[in-house]
Amino acid sequence: MQIHGLQKLTLLDYPGHMSATVFTGGCNFRCPYCHNSELVLHPEAVPVIPEEEVFTFLKARAKMLEAVCITGGEPTLQKDLPEFIAKVRELGYRIKLDTNGSLPTVLEKLLASGNIDYVAMDIKNCRERYDETIGVSGFPIAAAEASVKLLMSGKVPYEFRTTVMRELHDKDSMARIGEWIAGARHYYLQPYRESDNVMKKDVFHAPEREELIEWKELLSKSIPKVDLRGID
Repeated sequence: MQIHGLQKLTLLDYPGHMSATVFTGGCNFRCPYCHNSELVLHPEAVPVIPEEEVFTFLKARAKMLEAVCITGGEPTLQKDLPEFIAKVRELGYRIKLDTNGSLPTVLEKLLASGNIDYVAMDIKNCRERYDETIGVSGFPIAAAEASVKLLMSGKVPYEFRTTVMRELHDKDSMARIGEWIAGARHYYLQPYRESDNVMKKDVFHAPEREELIEWKELLSKSIPKVDLRGID
């Protein structure tokens, strides 16, 4: 598997668990606000970490760490992801998967394996504004819809989350998202933050705190648990 990053300790990526995070390269989206732009656009320019090195680390930390988070890029593009996850599982780790939900058949097989403990799926925007938000024309929104349905009908704990910015999200798009994922277990809104690694710098801005609270209240009418993440 193409591993381009390893965060050896995080208390944030898998709440409630001391975790390590593995970063895979490549993505089928081109979200202009992406913070991992090098992994998305030029993964070949980022050094590859051999699997053997990752497993040597995980074996040494098995008594201290509880979980491994797999993110990207888009991890489900990796052909040998199921085998990698199975090997991590054999070491006794819990597994959290971050995904954009664009490959529901892959997600379904991973969930059926019993090796996934938690899934975080990005809901980029309402369905009507998906292409604009992911930077790809003609995205088959049915793929994201299938992944949403799969997670909401399954037994594996999950969350949906949206990185929000004034240029791409508004009250109407929030209302439409609420209609789409009504009844979801847990939904997070996280405001955009500028960084040196963002794909398009000096373009996007986070909504005001008051607006985020308004959106949270709106979404709470159809989603039992809505939280704001990453606000001061």
